[in-house]
Amino acid sequence: MLSRLLKEHHAKQNKRKEHQERRRREAIAAATCLTEALVDHLNVGVARAYVNQRKLDHEVKTLQVQASQFSKQTAQWISMVEGFNQALKEIGDVENWARSIEMDMRTIATALEYVQKGQLTSASS
Repeated sequence: MLSRLLKEHHAKQNKRKEHQERRRREAIAAATCLTEALVDHLNVGVARAYVNQRKLDHEVKTLQVQASQFSKQTAQWISMVEGFNQALKEIGDVENWARSIEMDMRTIATALEYVQKGQLTSASS
């Protein structure tokens, strides 16, 4: 009888050990699945962040190139406007010079008319 009780006790202990081992394996498998799911979830976020960062880097480079081109174009426009302003000043200077010449010519013409009238008057007397 004692031997039978001992055998039953060992059998029950073996069943409990097997049951505990099975539960331990299930727990490990569940923990592994959970860990993999968490890591996969984090990896998706990290991958998305990496892709977004690469897109941002590309956009920054594109923006830098466009800003540089815009700066060069703006410098060209400023140069053209300054050239235009200088040309306008020169036209204004030429216009003033032409008016000055015109006034001098009128003065000379008036003087010549006066001299001519004076000669005509002295020739008729």
